[in-house]
This record gives sequence, C-alpha cells and structure tokens, in this order.
Amino acid sequence: MEDDLGTTERVLTLLGLLQQRQVWTGPELAERLGVTARTVRRDVERLRTLGYQVNASQGVGYQLGPGQDLPPLLLDDEEAIATAVSLLAGAGGGVASAGDAAVRALTKLDRVLPTRLRHEVRALSGAVESFGGGRTPVDPEVVMTLARACRDQVEAGFDYPSGQSVRRRRVEPYRLVSSDRRWYLFAYDLDRDDWRTFRVDRMTEVAARTWRFRPRPAPDAAAYVQETVASRVYPHQARFLVHAPAETIRAQIPAAAAVVNPRGATDCEVITGGPNLDWVLMHMVLLEQPFEVLEPPGLTDRCRVLAERLLAAAR
Repeated sequence: MEDDLGTTERVLTLLGLLQQRQVWTGPELAERLGVTARTVRRDVERLRTLGYQVNASQGVGYQLGPGQDLPPLLLDDEEAIATAVSLLAGAGGGVASAGDAAVRALTKLDRVLPTRLRHEVRALSGAVESFGGGRTPVDPEVVMTLARACRDQVEAGFDYPSGQSVRRRRVEPYRLVSSDRRWYLFAYDLDRDDWRTFRVDRMTEVAARTWRFRPRPAPDAAAYVQETVASRVYPHQARFLVHAPAETIRAQIPAAAAVVNPRGATDCEVITGGPNLDWVLMHMVLLEQPFEVLEPPGLTDRCRVLAERLLAAAR
C-alpha cells in the first residue's frame, strides 16, 4: 500500500518526524506516512545510507541518534528563520570567535533559504541587539552581501573614506577576516591594482556586481590583514627580536597590535607600528622581556635617548 508521495519526499518527511520526537514506533511512522511497516524499514535504511544514525529497538521503536559526521538537518520555515536571525546576530557582533563561523554558516543557509522567508529574516534581525563585547558592530546585511560576493566570485563596490573625502571603491572580494575587534574585507582593489584591507564598519552603499572574476594568486588573507592592521596603517613600523617564546608574547600583545612570528623555541619576531617610534619602544619595554631592535636602523638611537631620559628621571 504505497503512498502517492515520491520516495525522496517520503524519506525527507520521515527524517522530519524523527527530528521532532525522540522515539517513534514502526506502526506510528507507517500511519503518519501512509505506507506499510516494511516500507518504513526500507526508508530507514535509506536514511542510514545518507549518514543518519537511526537506532531501532525491539519493543521501543525508532530513534534518531548522533553519528560520527554531522548529516544535513531538515528545518521547517520557523526553524530556518530562527537559525538565520541568530547567525546574523552572531555575525554582526558579539563573540569574536563565533562571528566568522556564523558567516560561513550563513553563506550555506543563504543558498537554500526561500525568497519568501528572506524579508522575515531581515525584519526579525532588526529587532536583535547586543551589549558588551569588544567587536565594533557592523550591519549583518553588509556582511552577508560581501560573503556572497566572495563565495560567488563577483565584483563588489562600496563607498569608503579616504582622507577627508569618501570615494567609490571597486574590488574583487577574496575573504572576510575577523579579529577580536572588527571585520575586515581582504580584496583586490581594481583602481589601485593591488591587494587592500578594508574595515567593514566604515563601508557604506555596499553592493555586489554581476561581473564575475577569475581568482588571482593571493597572499594568506588572515596574515596579510593582521600585518596591515598591526603595522602598515601606522606612519612608523618596527621589527624586534624578543627573547621569549612566541606563545608568551602573543598572550601579552593583542593580535591587532602586532604580528608575532616564532624564531625557534625560545625567541620570536615582533612586527608592529605606531604614531611615533618612542610610543612603539615604550610598549615593547612594558612587555618586560629582553629584546633587540631589527628595524628601522635609527631606532637604536631612540633607545639610547629614552634610556638617558629614564635614568635622569631616576636620579
């Protein structure tokens, strides 16, 4: 007594039932699906083939259990909306370590989210706020637009401050990179013919274009953005050899303030920058670790000047 439902639709309906309740008996599932108990057993085997751990116990029934891998989940409209709104809130602010994972999950959900649900997601996400946390808030819609452009390899455009003016930028977006404080876009700037880092919270009028591009050979996105944020944006950059393990120094310096590269088991290289070299030196002194100046050459002279000032103050 087969139901008019196709096999695929029936198996998905069975999966939805197993996710709704902890235990179902065979007759209960057969009645809900309008099929025989034998057909239920065959459909259960199909789910197992797809990676779902369906346990069957004599006298108890069928139960959906955890598997070694995470199989696809079946969400109804309300569950999909709730998931998308929660991910948008996580992408826009809150816990930094969860933000990039939220964007990755959103890009996957965005592929399959029906159009009829999108306006509900946008409306509900506007009612979500957060407090505390160190990350600068960004518009989740902007993050999603850029994430889609990175995923689909299409050009993007946005207005971005440059000095005292705001200019339109055309880029090939490569990666969204999150730090403990901000979201950044790592992209190839078509007008400047070079790789650039952009703060997402400073962007306005963000839009994805229809022009697709072929990905260029690119440096490591996270490393490039970190070095840009930690040193390239400042008028003065410096490089030091610190006689302490890299793990020790990383625990003392925020990732946005310096790049720390290991040099063996007991030393590390610190690349950083600041408004002036004296400011950089004082922050290095506050690490309370022995260090040497590698670059720039004139920084050693500033070390002597500062040392004489401190000695004079002590006298």
